Amino acid sequence: MLNKPAGVISATTDPQQQTVLSLLPESARKGIFPVGRLDKDTTGLLLLTNDGHFAHQLMSPKKHVAKTYRALVAGTVTTQICSQFSAGLTLRTGEVTRPAQLTLLKGNVPTGKSSVQIVIVEGKYHQIKRMFGAVGMKVLQLQRCAIGQLQLDPQLKAGQVRALTPAELALFK
Repeated sequence: MLNKPAGVISATTDPQQQTVLSLLPESARKGIFPVGRLDKDTTGLLLLTNDGHFAHQLMSPKKHVAKTYRALVAGTVTTQICSQFSAGLTLRTGEVTRPAQLTLLKGNVPTGKSSVQIVIVEGKYHQIKRMFGAVGMKVLQLQRCAIGQLQLDPQLKAGQVRALTPAELALFK
């Protein structure tokens, strides 16, 4: 479990940018890769593994594993927008997303920003940002806080990593 900080890319190597593997001791990097991806500026829960089957079970859209995010967006999230997300959205490219659960956590009308939680079961390129773009809103901050039932450890600071406990691993069985 890694609490991915902003500015780090979800890759094993890159000649120009810092990768999530660079956050690990060099001796622990061999054979390790990120399970799925988080955008460079997205923070939060990212799993690292050396088990390709485990990674596929979590990230394959056919498996319908929920990924939960918290976001700060520019604009006021309404019940109509929540309904649009729950029906699935057509992105500007014409791609259609699967239904997503969008919940308003806190709206601030004077600043025009909304704090939301969103649960998706797929992972299209920049999906959440593109979904909000489809309804005329912009994501200002994005953090993944859960994959399935596994929650990001609140004690894990940005850039820190730790092994999953046996109980946490059992959540994926």
